[in-house]
Amino acid sequence: MSKNTKKTSDKVATLAAQTLNNPGATATAKSLAASALAQKNTGKQTGAELEETAAKVLGSDDYSEDTKTLAASVLSQANKER
Repeated sequence: MSKNTKKTSDKVATLAAQTLNNPGATATAKSLAASALAQKNTGKQTGAELEETAAKVLGSDDYSEDTKTLAASVLSQANKER
């Protein structure tokens, strides 16, 4: 299995932390934020289920630009072979 070595940037990690601390953030945004933070300084990759969620977020007009930024980061860190 090919390993994706990309990591979450400082800018996206800050956005992710703000999202997790925002009581008004959606469950989807918080899930993406948690994944982004988990991939900040580790070798972790996005799981298949969250990869699917991130793709749906990016393809929808129902989400904020911040949520789409988190989705894009998470999706870019998915397994290369999926």
